[in-house]
Amino acid sequence: METTIKDSLSRKLFIITLLSGTFTMSISQSSLSTAYPTLMKFFGVTAPTIQWLTTGFMLIMCIMMPISPWFLNNISFKKIFLGVVAIFAIGTLIIITATNFPMAMLGRALEAIGVGLLFPSFQSVLLAITPQDNRGTTMGFAGLVMGSALASGPIISGIVLNFLKWQGLFVIFLIIMIVIFIIGLFYIKDVMPRHKVKLDAISIFYLLGLIGLLYVVNQSGSTHSLSTNLMILLVVSLVMTGLFIHRQLTQKEPLLDLKVMSNFNFDLAVLLTGFSYISLIVVTIIYPLYYQNILHTSVLVSGLALVPPAILLSILNPLTGKLADKIGFKSTLISGMSMIVIGWFLLFILNQKLGLVPMILIAMLIEGGNAFVMMPATTLGGNSLSEELIPHGTAIITTVRQLLGSLGVSLATLILSNQNHGLASNTGLVGYHYVFTFFCIMAILGFIFAIMVKDKKKTN
Repeated sequence: METTIKDSLSRKLFIITLLSGTFTMSISQSSLSTAYPTLMKFFGVTAPTIQWLTTGFMLIMCIMMPISPWFLNNISFKKIFLGVVAIFAIGTLIIITATNFPMAMLGRALEAIGVGLLFPSFQSVLLAITPQDNRGTTMGFAGLVMGSALASGPIISGIVLNFLKWQGLFVIFLIIMIVIFIIGLFYIKDVMPRHKVKLDAISIFYLLGLIGLLYVVNQSGSTHSLSTNLMILLVVSLVMTGLFIHRQLTQKEPLLDLKVMSNFNFDLAVLLTGFSYISLIVVTIIYPLYYQNILHTSVLVSGLALVPPAILLSILNPLTGKLADKIGFKSTLISGMSMIVIGWFLLFILNQKLGLVPMILIAMLIEGGNAFVMMPATTLGGNSLSEELIPHGTAIITTVRQLLGSLGVSLATLILSNQNHGLASNTGLVGYHYVFTFFCIMAILGFIFAIMVKDKKKTN
């Protein structure tokens, strides 16, 4: 039974509890890389093996996202939220007590299940409980939570690891999740309408194709080539993904309703949120490499240099949400994509070694532009759909965003490694220039998509 939140205090406490859980999970997602050296030594494994704590997490998370609409349709949101928090907490406890790598991987897998279900669901819920005219503002705060958590995760873990053992980081996450579970018992309500449908096991099996695609993308980025086995897996994954798409379009009650893709504004929203996420994630991956390899800074400095853009992103997210509600989504999206284009164009046209300060300023321009695009585009996508299709729409947006983000990082890594091979005399700058050129072209495409958006607020 759907429950409405009648008074504003209950509504605020509901949203705060929901975003607190999301924030903690987001931090845990991005904070692990700082602890890799310590974890490698503790478990006695190599760097490629320990990387699976992130890669495996991402693969499992990605397969759970398209299943989230089924959960929202068949189970009360309160049970989903409490269940997700409990699963995440159990996974965290397993990691804390892990004596070997497989045990840690099991805990990480449980965490990924929780994150994969919550990320699309919390966006669907926020869109569903917020009047359409105020959705930009609400989703702006959602963007603040996700963006700041993604950026601050490595910083927080770095500070914690200076004072505690690596288990201490997960103990903190566990304590927070227990508190959120207790608060959730009182303040999380069942706010989503339900329409019970049968769980399609065949569709879930075909979803393994998405895992295969993500695995191939990540492996090609790390190995800089496609082996015969990876090519075979790529073909099989493409076939399975094709079968999944066909089944969703032909089933009476699909696991993931892809008919939402017939809405032009929604399609543009998917592409825009994906393109902006690519720019954000590529900056966070490529910039530290540039700082260390070209400017020869320390690892600490390369990490701290990401803080100013992250702070700007966090400040702008709620403001751009309000802006979208006031001036419309098209103008907001065009503003954001313009900033992203200018940022990449400056990197492209300034074909020389840039110092730390100019690079930070350009990163602030790109990440600031992201605040005008990613969550406003997600809100635009939700506004383009009927209420019952919002869970399907947010699941599609979140999944595609994850796929495109992984593809962007892999492409950047491939371009960088191929162009920098044998270029020691040129200090590797040529490779970075090719990366900047490629993503400048992608940003221009995103700008064109923003121009094509039909803003209902202005056409009515």
